[in-house]
Amino acid sequence: MQQIEVATLDHLNEFAVLFDQYRVFYRQLSDVERGKAFLKERITRNETVTFLIRDNGQLAGFAQLYSLFHYKALQRQWLLSDLYVAPAHRGRGLSIALIDRCKQYCNETEACGLLLETEKTNDIGNRLYPRCGFELDENHNYYNWWK
Repeated sequence: MQQIEVATLDHLNEFAVLFDQYRVFYRQLSDVERGKAFLKERITRNETVTFLIRDNGQLAGFAQLYSLFHYKALQRQWLLSDLYVAPAHRGRGLSIALIDRCKQYCNETEACGLLLETEKTNDIGNRLYPRCGFELDENHNYYNWWK
């Protein structure tokens, strides 16, 4: 049985462990406490909306959204910054359920849509997102500036 809920500070300890697994997946050093502080700040400041999914009672994955604004649509757009399902829970449709919940949230908040970015090497994600209705934008280059 799957259950989706919005992350609150009550979920922080359990969520921080899963968030750390996600970061390690993207080749970051494990640091549960630093991740927990990061999540606590985002939740406390209402800077994110995060959906947690449980699979048979166990926290199995999450989708984390950040608010953007789209200049063409003149509406809010949500950045699907982080999507993760723990390996033991993959293959059960949890990622699709999380994405569907994010789409529903777009409707609830009258947003124009979702934006996401993933590594070119993320084979699973690069197959999943088109199946979920996302279109690959091949017309733009994304650049980062890091201090």
